[in-house]
Amino acid sequence: MFRAAVRSESELGAKVKEYLDGGELVPDEVTIAVVGERLNHPDTRSRGFILDGFPRSVQQADLLAKVLDPVQLDMVVDLHIPTEEALTRLAGRRVCSTCAAIYHVSKPPKYDWNCDNCGGEVVQRDDDTEEAIRRRLELYEAQTAPLIDYYFERGMLVTVDGLGPTDEVADRLTEAIDRQRENRGTQS
Repeated sequence: MFRAAVRSESELGAKVKEYLDGGELVPDEVTIAVVGERLNHPDTRSRGFILDGFPRSVQQADLLAKVLDPVQLDMVVDLHIPTEEALTRLAGRRVCSTCAAIYHVSKPPKYDWNCDNCGGEVVQRDDDTEEAIRRRLELYEAQTAPLIDYYFERGMLVTVDGLGPTDEVADRLTEAIDRQRENRGTQS
């Protein structure tokens, strides 16, 4: 949602870009405006949605609940990896400047950092520098980690080990989501 807001070149998008480029978390009032706008689209109401990286604080979780009311989230997934692994993954991430396809320095495109999908230039995002990532991880520990307890206490938290091959992590994630849905069904 943030990337789409930036691409829109709207006033809201310009505010988002300023924070992202500085490696800072986008303030709650800007974030909830972006999220609220997106969740108001018909597709999210008919098909549902997955939020990645939001909410980032207990205050945002409370604001999200108000935006969604009377609907509640089905579940919250904590895809857990150690801090140094997060740093390695994010610092190595590269993205196509044209179509936004994602690559990694360990799995680059086939030809000279040109996108396999569209031929666009594959680059490192401004917010994927080691310094910006370390700052985001520090902010995570201070502001976002308390959400683990917040959603655990509400019976909505599913924790999944994010280490290992992508297929194995995806299988663990799918199993955890299915298990949570089954548990919710038996509680009704």
